[in-house]
Amino acid sequence: MPLELEKNYSPTETEPRIYQLWEKSGFFNPDNLPDAKTRKPFTVIMPPPNANGDLHAGHALTLTLEDIMIRFKRMQGYKTLWVPGADHAGFETQVVYEKKLEKEGRSRFGMDRKQLYDEILAFTLENKKNMEQQVKLLGASCDWSREKFTLDKDVVEQTQQTFKKMFADGLIYRGPGMVNWCTKHQTSLSDVETEDVERDDTLYYLTYGPLTVATVRPETIFGDVAVAVNPEDVRYKEYIGKTITVTTPIGQMELMVVGDELVDKEFGTGALKITPAHDANDFALAKRHGLPTTPLPVIDQYGKMTEKAGKYAGLKIAVAREQVVKDLEDTGLIVKKEAYRHSVPTCYKCGTTIEPRILDQWFVRMQPLATLALQANRQGKVKFVSEHFEKIFTYWMEHTIDWNISRQIVWGIPIPAKICEKCGHGLPDSEDFIKTCFRCGGNVKADTDTFDTWFSSGQWPYLVLGYPNSSDFKTYYPTDVMETGRDLIFKWIPRMIIFGLYRTHAEPFKTVYMHGMVNDAKGRKMSKSVGNVISPITLTEKFGTDALRMGLVIGNTPGMDMSLAEDKIKGYKNFANKLWNIARFILAQENIGKIDPELKKEFDELAKDITLDMENYRFYLAAEKIYHYIWHRLADELIEEGKSKEEMMATLYYLLENSLKLLHPFMPFVTEEIYGKLPPPAGGRDKQLLMVEKWPA
Repeated sequence: MPLELEKNYSPTETEPRIYQLWEKSGFFNPDNLPDAKTRKPFTVIMPPPNANGDLHAGHALTLTLEDIMIRFKRMQGYKTLWVPGADHAGFETQVVYEKKLEKEGRSRFGMDRKQLYDEILAFTLENKKNMEQQVKLLGASCDWSREKFTLDKDVVEQTQQTFKKMFADGLIYRGPGMVNWCTKHQTSLSDVETEDVERDDTLYYLTYGPLTVATVRPETIFGDVAVAVNPEDVRYKEYIGKTITVTTPIGQMELMVVGDELVDKEFGTGALKITPAHDANDFALAKRHGLPTTPLPVIDQYGKMTEKAGKYAGLKIAVAREQVVKDLEDTGLIVKKEAYRHSVPTCYKCGTTIEPRILDQWFVRMQPLATLALQANRQGKVKFVSEHFEKIFTYWMEHTIDWNISRQIVWGIPIPAKICEKCGHGLPDSEDFIKTCFRCGGNVKADTDTFDTWFSSGQWPYLVLGYPNSSDFKTYYPTDVMETGRDLIFKWIPRMIIFGLYRTHAEPFKTVYMHGMVNDAKGRKMSKSVGNVISPITLTEKFGTDALRMGLVIGNTPGMDMSLAEDKIKGYKNFANKLWNIARFILAQENIGKIDPELKKEFDELAKDITLDMENYRFYLAAEKIYHYIWHRLADELIEEGKSKEEMMATLYYLLENSLKLLHPFMPFVTEEIYGKLPPPAGGRDKQLLMVEKWPA
């Protein structure tokens, strides 16, 4: 019997109603799917969005791609589990909250630790609700009954248990090590939490006794312990192993000349001053040659000169540099100066120049863990959709360095340890009776540091599934796909792989799919300071979620950055309207005649082709093919032909119904709405929601 659809399709009216329909059905939960007991599991763990603000365009792309995977596999008959979550986001969230405190005329420094933690917790939980609502607005068909938060009690307990186990296994140690220090936020950061910025500085050539050294940091000369040259450099062979007298603005110092093959003969004069307290490379070189590695630093935690700098004590770095240079010039110790452009590490949240410092911190020994990760990749247990990212991952694991996991912040998971106030030695706090240090006898106190957020989020795939004893862990682990942004190839992907292999003895996921960054219409990185941030929620309100999803996927190859323009999204809103009008026409006709075998064959070939694309993560091709088929083949050609041939109506019904199935993972709202208007299938079978119908190939 012919049906008449409303004249216009309204995303704002339809989408909330359809999402409620999906939630009410219970089909987001794999246990409720038809024939759930016989289905093979397919699992995706959602990269938990930070619970400290609104979703950005990158989140929208992540959610779209993962929802496409889940909806496709659900229709293919898999027991699909997509676990949503929220990340407390440690340092990042504390930075956000500090900005809020600044606006209120307050500062975290001097605040009671518990009061600050409780305030940030309340702030985070409130934002978490908002973030989750936005995830729903984007059509995510995830199982909300299994949602996890990185500060859930069981997650915290297992994270701390991992720390204790790694310490017992010799994979975690505490000791003096070189760390990246943010003088603004007063915390150490890992290497992946710094951003290298190109900067123009001055390279100073200084007289160092009989030698000339080149440096961009003359203010640190008071912390020098040696001069290093390449052992093959004929200019300096006679000096290696000897002591030279060096004159500074505050007196003379005796420095050993050492030979190290890592010194670049072509940089500057080929002679380098070695300041292990303020340079990671110098620290490593000093350790290799048995030089002092923990001299009194000349720069303190606030970026000011210490008493070691004599008359410059108390000056900020930039001021001290200017004054030291003037005094060196006045005494004729500067040979020459030249412009020097180089890369400088900065705090990735505030842009403050990182000050390397030697501190007692907790470190993870990465080399044995990296070996596990490399073996899993080489054995094909973890595959990357893009060979490019596999190469980056391999290089990162082959050149890994120990990882500082201590953060001097309140917000996060506490490190379960006690620290000696006298010698700095640390021990996991597994024994309540530990009152004094067994090394020096000093008093011990609870460690006030928290874990680097990647230490807990690195364990996310198995923790969200209830490791070690839950039925979910036994059913859905290892997971199938980890889809996330390409910038996390350094930060998150390696850590998930090493923790998964270490704790569960299995890879956390079988396939890694990495998408590129979402830029503005001009290809620029979105930035609040630039004012070019595009809110995905604003776009859905304007054009509909389906249009946004298609705009994010078509033309977006794995790993490549994309530009997001409103005109593109608007074009797919027009496509949603086109689909609605196609359905209006077909449903208004009598479903008569027989299905044309040639046109059915043509469509079935298309369905097979699209299925192959879907199974090989070529979603951008699959979406484009069904888009062109519906708009150009079905609408422009077959419907026009059908207007004069009533016997084609059964064929058009068939093509509409199955086109909706192919399009559903990409545009779930409008397809579900139209599918619900179709007449019941032949044979007396009850019509189901489109989201659980059988994939047509």
